[in-house]
This record gives sequence, C-alpha cells and structure tokens, in this order.
Amino acid sequence: MPESNETHVLLFSYGTLQDKAVQRANFGRELTGRADAMTGYVQRWVDITDPEVIKTSGLARHPIVYASYDPKDEVPGMVFEITQQELEAADRYEVSDYKRVSVLLKSGVHAWVYIKA
Repeated sequence: MPESNETHVLLFSYGTLQDKAVQRANFGRELTGRADAMTGYVQRWVDITDPEVIKTSGLARHPIVYASYDPKDEVPGMVFEITQQELEAADRYEVSDYKRVSVLLKSGVHAWVYIKA
C-alpha cells in the first residue's frame, strides 16, 4: 500500500496497466482496484514500437480508446488508487500514441486515463 501521507490519485485502466507484471515493473507493487467503466468511448488497437514497453507488457498491440460521444458506448476496466509518483511512472510507460486526461467514470468518480493522443 502507498504511504498514508502521500497524495493519492485515481487511475482508470482498460488495458495493460491492469496486468500484474506491468504493475510490478512500473510501480514496484501489484495494485488493487475496483471495476468501473468509461462511457462515451470505444476501444480499438494500436501497434506498439517501443521495445521496452513491448518487453514489459509482452504485447506489440495495446488497446486504445477514442471518444465516440455516444453515451451507449462503454469501455470496461479497473480504477486504481495510486500515488502521484506512480502516476508519473505510468506517464513514462505510456507511448506517445496516448495522452492522459481526466474523465468522469460510470461510478461518478473522476480518474486519470490514457486515451488516443
């Protein structure tokens, strides 16, 4: 668990950041999260060329989401409570195809998420 005196943020993952090996490589620990979803988005795929990201995830194709603006569209995933330092580690892990934005999840909480840049 993160230290209690650290600032915590919420991170929503629909892809490789849910993988325990990716979490250990980026955060030095496994995360515990809860199921949630992004509405108004659809999931597609992106080819990854960064060898370190491929090595960490074991995958050359990662999911990526785009805004559809249709409230019926939904991307399921997990929301994790992480530290600001762990969020910065996630920023370093994500390739330039992604950008980090704050979204309102189906549960009503706001969380950071990586979407199509």
